[in-house]
Amino acid sequence: MGRGTDAPLAPIPAHTGGMVRDVYFFDCDKTLYDYDFRRRLPCLADLTGVSQYHLADSWWAGGFEEAAERGEITTTEEYLAAFAEVTGADLSLGQWQEARAAAMTRIDGSLDALRLAAELGTASLLSNNPIIFKDSLGVLAADVAEVVGSNDLVSAVLGARKPERRIYTRAMGRLGVLPEHAFFVDDSAANVAGAREAGMTAFQLVPTRSGHNTDELAAAIREFSERDR
Repeated sequence: MGRGTDAPLAPIPAHTGGMVRDVYFFDCDKTLYDYDFRRRLPCLADLTGVSQYHLADSWWAGGFEEAAERGEITTTEEYLAAFAEVTGADLSLGQWQEARAAAMTRIDGSLDALRLAAELGTASLLSNNPIIFKDSLGVLAADVAEVVGSNDLVSAVLGARKPERRIYTRAMGRLGVLPEHAFFVDDSAANVAGAREAGMTAFQLVPTRSGHNTDELAAAIREFSERDR
């Protein structure tokens, strides 16, 4: 079941054993996993029998996905019901997951960086996604879910989308961390800028000839963890 935006999450203490614990926030799409909507849409069309054009025009262009990402749809059941009402396509949770997974490809270096962050501090997701994504994380990205555990923060839970300042402050508040102890990773320059404006240290993941700048990301995480030593 999904959570409303006001549902409490257990905060992580800012201090553990007298030491401040850093928190590393990772975006998901195009950061931990590559994401290609051009693969998702035809899969949805095949599963539902509704044309790609109608699905894209009615649901995404109609602003319903963004509304879901803002937390205006609070449960997975409500999401699927709204999708059916808007598009005329009856979609099961399994079908939604199948189409979403078809668009996702793991970025191995980013997953290594996430695991490194979890060793050095606390790792958390911070992704613009609806509640159905949060509820499906263990299916779509079991490796991510295993590392972040209950720190699977999505915009639907926080009631705001990146790069709005309040999503960063709310995420830090949920995990009980001050900006100077928060590190953020995202592929979007606007989202990285938003995090920096909120006082966080931020790193932009970008494509390179060999894949992505994940070696630089790992180095930045280590540098952040060692800054006060």
